[in-house]
Amino acid sequence: MNDQIRQLEPTMLWNYFADLNAVPRPSKKEERVIAFVKAFGESLHLPTYVDEVGNVIIKKPATIGMENKVTIVLQSHLDMVHQKNASTDFDFNTQGIDMFVDGDWVKANGTTLGADNGIGVSTMMAILASTDIPHPAIEALFTIDEETGMTGALSLKGGLLDGEIMLNLDTEEDNELTIGCAGGIDVTATGTYTQQPSSLTSALRISIKGLTGGHSGIDIHKGRGNANKLMNRLLLQLSKQFQVEIASIEGGSLRNAIPRESVAEIIVHEADLEPVKTEISSYQQMLQKEYHSTDPNLLVVAETIDKPIQVMNAEFLYKLLRLVYACPNGIYRMSPDIKGLVQTSNNVARIVVKDGSYSIQCLTRSSVDTEKADLSQAISSVFEMMGAQITFGGSYPGWIPNPSSPIVTLMSELYNEMFNENAKVDACHAGLECGILGTNYPTMQMISFGPTIYGAHSPDEKVQISSVQKYWGYLLETLKRIPERS
Repeated sequence: MNDQIRQLEPTMLWNYFADLNAVPRPSKKEERVIAFVKAFGESLHLPTYVDEVGNVIIKKPATIGMENKVTIVLQSHLDMVHQKNASTDFDFNTQGIDMFVDGDWVKANGTTLGADNGIGVSTMMAILASTDIPHPAIEALFTIDEETGMTGALSLKGGLLDGEIMLNLDTEEDNELTIGCAGGIDVTATGTYTQQPSSLTSALRISIKGLTGGHSGIDIHKGRGNANKLMNRLLLQLSKQFQVEIASIEGGSLRNAIPRESVAEIIVHEADLEPVKTEISSYQQMLQKEYHSTDPNLLVVAETIDKPIQVMNAEFLYKLLRLVYACPNGIYRMSPDIKGLVQTSNNVARIVVKDGSYSIQCLTRSSVDTEKADLSQAISSVFEMMGAQITFGGSYPGWIPNPSSPIVTLMSELYNEMFNENAKVDACHAGLECGILGTNYPTMQMISFGPTIYGAHSPDEKVQISSVQKYWGYLLETLKRIPERS
């Protein structure tokens, strides 16, 4: 099916996207894609450099007549989120993404597509390989590990880049020009608990699945169900109505993805088995009403299983269910200054409680660093009440908007000229690398844009073909209009 992709326009971009998607590239395991991009740059006989952490920089001279223009940095990240549906048989470590065309969209079969940020990477490759695209001197920066810690951007040293303007290609609406973003921090609670033998008789595996999920920054305001919170809500409800023991809970996968699935193994009295199943069915109906717009495929399934031998002790279980219930999730505060912008949020991203140990992982975001710190401390305080060890990691700064920047003015006016409408010049709640990169390149002008991508970080991810064509033409015209050096 990937042959369909290679026939799309602009063909050079889509062919590089197909090539890229044949290379496994999970965050923190980017060795293969680093080698792929390095070999690409060297095959073009362009100066190609891999820094200490794996960021790749490829430099290309200006085309004839554009030598006096300002040097441009094109920037995208190499890693992608690896997510699949539970029913999809797929090995991200060995298989390339299986793509197909559906009308005006490119999608993947049961997995994430990698358009985030593979379209940006492929765009840069197409420009580097081109022989007929006018452009100023280009520095193509391919960063690593954007999705799980932004360590590539954090580790990039000053002095490697000479560009005065950075075009980040990681925005996911083709009518948006992003000029600011949120920072983030990982808050993880871990600990151990005492197990005890089960005293009850009948076991069930409860699965919450079919949720929409999505990007924990871009989609957090959409009110989609969080499988971890919904499972906890159910388990607390059951524990108040029945005698319930819990052997394990496991939900979510990645820190920056809204959890789509959660599974728990519980034990009840045999006499309560059918009433518990009835209660679970009623809970499903209630959730389907609450989330009919955002999560139309939501399911809560209970199936009989062999009884687990060990369960959580009652005191620990009592605290766990109530403290997860109390943990903030979703929007914490909207921006009082920018209409419609989420200022601060938290994603209860992953919960694993089994075999005597637990881990609860959150990603807290804010465009205000002090508020990010405040919310992360609130979450820490919740889980300290159960004796958890709290670690803060992966902290990165936000990107402060500069709406008067010359590149913002240039691209805003060009958008209006080309498409006869105004672009949305805005900040976003996702984490972009611009704020981090700006710490070592403080005078560099920065802006982010890209084609329309829906469902990033979930198996529903798709990229709009016509939008890629629009974005490609806009980028090429932008390169022509870059000003000369002063």
